[in-house]
Amino acid sequence: MSTLPLRPSFNAVLSLCRVSNLPTVWMNVLTAAALSGGVSDAVWEDAGNSQAAAPALLVVLLAFALSCFYCGGMALNDLCDLEHDRLHQRYRPIPAGRITAGHARAVTLALFASALACLLPVPHRAGLVAGVMLLFVIWVYDHFHKRHRSTVFAMAGARLLVYVVTAFALTGGISTVVGIAAFVQAAYVLLLTVVARHEGHTAAGRYRWPVIPWMLAAMPLLDGVVLAVLADPAWLLVGVVGTGLTCAGQRYVRGD
Repeated sequence: MSTLPLRPSFNAVLSLCRVSNLPTVWMNVLTAAALSGGVSDAVWEDAGNSQAAAPALLVVLLAFALSCFYCGGMALNDLCDLEHDRLHQRYRPIPAGRITAGHARAVTLALFASALACLLPVPHRAGLVAGVMLLFVIWVYDHFHKRHRSTVFAMAGARLLVYVVTAFALTGGISTVVGIAAFVQAAYVLLLTVVARHEGHTAAGRYRWPVIPWMLAAMPLLDGVVLAVLADPAWLLVGVVGTGLTCAGQRYVRGD
């Protein structure tokens, strides 16, 4: 019988939070920021200027906040799926004995609290309101996705809200181009979620090839393509880098 750790290892927390997928969130935030008009061209052209650097730091703050939302959502997902994982996915950190449920709850609460706290100083209060909405959608998905197939739309909605939170925090509203980028990514996440659900019903319980990890890794590339079409072709390279970072992270921390 394995002994539960008194304190979880750092790697166990990283696995609980699926941190290898964070580049997908960062690229979502960059996409919404670049298209929203909340970050002027001067930010990208003259990062050394103090007036230009302030909006850039705000984007970093938003990326951190939404990373906390994502990691908190992943931790909450493992808590909600604990009984299922004990039977079908014993490699997960909690059933594997790498972290206790109590520690996982503490991590979840700390991450969600940090996410909301980071939205307090943003220029537009609408960003915080959208953040609360994102938290609610995450809660709905994590608590009901094993019982209701329709929650795949909640997963897609949560990803869409990453763009909404960013745009609202920066400008107080959402432009048409941000909406296009958000809906494209949400549609892709909807497809990814359906494909992932089907994986559990295959004979072996898994696809023969790492379909889900590769679909996850492709998310930044999709943003790069959208930005290349709507803004500047140079953004495609940023999307490629985001996909590369996700693939590299998956070598150390499972993202599926």
